[in-house]
Amino acid sequence: MPITKSAKKRVRQNEDRTRRNKSVKTRLKNITKAISEETDPKKAEELLKKSYSLFDIAVSKGVIHRNNAARKKASLYRIVKEK
Repeated sequence: MPITKSAKKRVRQNEDRTRRNKSVKTRLKNITKAISEETDPKKAEELLKKSYSLFDIAVSKGVIHRNNAARKKASLYRIVKEK
């Protein structure tokens, strides 16, 4: 357990950040899954554009690394291209 005032504050900040990052990662996982399961090519392309935006936001907030986002965006592009 934290003893000092600053350590207590760091615990609170970490909990808030963890909650925020978890929601962003969940949105990324959900849209990735939606793209993979989508059968209509036009809808898949729309979801792809939305996912690009979500990945870019996650990178700018520091939730995921930019290379990780680039790799996932490329793999989603390949999935949509095959449809």
